[in-house]
Amino acid sequence: MSEEKLVLKNRLKETRKSKQLSQAALAKLVGVSRTTISSIETGQFSPTAKLALILCIALDVKFEDLFYF
Repeated sequence: MSEEKLVLKNRLKETRKSKQLSQAALAKLVGVSRTTISSIETGQFSPTAKLALILCIALDVKFEDLFYF
């Protein structure tokens, strides 16, 4: 069996920009720091299920449209 992990990828940056939101504005909307948004966008940090759902609600997108493997 391979040691490859399933890594949650996202379309957060593209989606955020399409909604004309800055990282800071989105961060304020969902109650996290701008650096958290940046870390999620660059793949350095995977959000909790709760944060992922809050991001989907804030951006008005379906989970599977924002996150994928």
